[in-house]
Amino acid sequence: MRGTGWSKWSALAVVGLLFVGIGCAPRATPTPTVTATPAEATPVATVIPEVRVREIPFEQEWLSSAHADAKAEAFRHWDQESPPEIPVQCAKCHSAYGFLDFLGVDGSPAGVVDKPAAIGSVIDCTTCHNSATRTMDRVTMPSGVEITGLGPEARCMQCHQGRASSQDVEKAIQDAGVEADQVSEKLSFINIHYYAAAAIKYGTVAKGGYQYAGRSYEARFDHVKGVSTCTDCHDSHTLQVKVELCSTCHKEVRSEEDLRRIRMEASLVDYDGDGNIREGLADEIAGLQELLYQAIQAYAREVARKPIIYDAHTYPYFFVDLNGNGAADPDEAKPGNKYNAWTPRLLRAAYNYQVSQKDPGAFAHGAKYVIQLLYDSIDDLNQALATPIDLSRAHRDDVGHFAGASESFRHWDREGQVPPACSRCHTAEGLPLYLRDGVSISQPPANGFLCSTCHNSLTEFTRYEVKRVTFPSGAVIDSGDPNTNLCMTCHQGRESKVSVDRLIGKLPPDQVSDQLRFLNVHYFAAGATRFGTQAKGAYEYDGKTYVGLFEHHAQFRGCTDCHDAHELEVRAEFCGKCHEGVRTPQDLLNIRLPETPDYDGDGNTTEGLAGEIETMREALYQAIQAYARDRIGTPIAYHPHAYPYFFTDTNGNGVADPEEANPQNSYKAWTPRLLRAAYNYQFATKDPGGYVHNGEYIAQILYDSLEDLSRAVPVPALKKMIRP
Repeated sequence: MRGTGWSKWSALAVVGLLFVGIGCAPRATPTPTVTATPAEATPVATVIPEVRVREIPFEQEWLSSAHADAKAEAFRHWDQESPPEIPVQCAKCHSAYGFLDFLGVDGSPAGVVDKPAAIGSVIDCTTCHNSATRTMDRVTMPSGVEITGLGPEARCMQCHQGRASSQDVEKAIQDAGVEADQVSEKLSFINIHYYAAAAIKYGTVAKGGYQYAGRSYEARFDHVKGVSTCTDCHDSHTLQVKVELCSTCHKEVRSEEDLRRIRMEASLVDYDGDGNIREGLADEIAGLQELLYQAIQAYAREVARKPIIYDAHTYPYFFVDLNGNGAADPDEAKPGNKYNAWTPRLLRAAYNYQVSQKDPGAFAHGAKYVIQLLYDSIDDLNQALATPIDLSRAHRDDVGHFAGASESFRHWDREGQVPPACSRCHTAEGLPLYLRDGVSISQPPANGFLCSTCHNSLTEFTRYEVKRVTFPSGAVIDSGDPNTNLCMTCHQGRESKVSVDRLIGKLPPDQVSDQLRFLNVHYFAAGATRFGTQAKGAYEYDGKTYVGLFEHHAQFRGCTDCHDAHELEVRAEFCGKCHEGVRTPQDLLNIRLPETPDYDGDGNTTEGLAGEIETMREALYQAIQAYARDRIGTPIAYHPHAYPYFFTDTNGNGVADPEEANPQNSYKAWTPRLLRAAYNYQFATKDPGGYVHNGEYIAQILYDSLEDLSRAVPVPALKKMIRP
């Protein structure tokens, strides 16, 4: 079984194993019949029957793969060991015997390798095709996380998961007991190992990379249906990428090399800061790898006081740079010269650098997860560098719809399901289901939107056509533009005047009631803002009139007229055609029409409409706090990023401090008057573009909220304000 003769012997052995495993036997040809002619005086010699061995399915494909390469280092590394055997910690993935031991099909306990494996095997047919793998549907990653509900890819993921995780790095640091920049002989490099594709693909679920505290990371990379598992994309026998399948959507792809140039509309930020947002994600990763290596070397010189170099092909990869030339020379890249001045900060960064290097397909398996690991590693090293690496033009995360690490998509990770009330807009599959069937059901947490979230064809990229939108108030609106209707299916908020009135019922305006709770309109209810009183997204006070749809210029009536559908940024260059001086989104804050009055009464008639609204919003918050403190007797504080936003101000400093901004301290002394005002304050806060979407409507609800509060407490600022 050893050496170059293994493949031929194995081919025959595998045939026998397969036949035994599936209850078949080689099929023989019939014994030839020999008939003697009358002229023949002696019988013809007996003919030996010919046996035709059944062909091994996919044998040639398998023989061309790395799994069958009997000469490879992955299978020959232990030949010269004494004894020549593959150790327990390596046998599972570097030996057919070890994997079968792990599966328990050899009669040993399943889930562990309990003995070294003999050398001389590769990954053959029976390694992946046996009674145990037939039903395998789960994998335990090095982090201890168990991923379930898998199909055939569970076989691949048992080995292609790496051998270390975020937890391993952190445990080593904790065991060393040293500060972030303190060199410790207790620390040594931790290697994730080769081809940890599953760890990259499952991102923060598997925690294969080192994940920095306080940061959120992308989860499982979801492609499109039918192209989301290992065996969907790779031929399970040759291991080659199914390039022809990729070219169905990526028309420019003709070879595996072309895959490195893929970049979709969901990736329109400059990750590595080189100014090129058209290069493939592989090049974005390479750019960040280069920056991280610079940071690692700078840190090693400045902080650890011992120069470091890296060699991707020589264990243990990081070495002391003896001559200080920054390159791993042959006499330096040796185990005896391994790097030995590790600090916790350096170890974390080096581990992530190796994670990014050891999955050459990371750009396809989980590019954004790797980008975040690289960015965070640079950012962390920068804390200790005299001259930090410039990240000012680099980007860690994508824009909203594709920001898989953001709270809007990661909020439900612990529960494992996004509830029906949220799944329409916070999962990749929820919106298509709602548009198709008119229902919302629980969905698994998503990693941001997919192309298929808004596009009903992934070859023509046509979008779902939405004829009308039902708002939380019950109002049914057709904007006249199917694209805008599609956007407003989510960007409409979740509450309205109707739901606020329903909750309040007939309670007196200043009566504290435990029947009341804060109602949150939710984020980015731009559709409700834009259609004003037609949608009734804000709280509209009885006896008042409010503006409806804000009619802009004829060329800018739809959401995608003003916003790029993928970047989501405002197309400020278009605004500048009419609004002089506008070149960037920031310049929009300065827009003010000549006829705009001084709504906020501060005497400034040159500030933008955004400034007018902001002053009114600040005045409303002050009035809310005055009412809660002086009328109710329970001070209130607001935090824009902590649910449920309004909290009891226990120390009376007017600010929602970290220890106060938690659900257990949510504000409970609501009255109808306070609830209405707080709802409108949140409405104005959670649409940051409200001044553009319908500034007049926002100013009206702020003014009316102030006026209503003034019936209970003094509101001096109101005297100078003007209601639109």
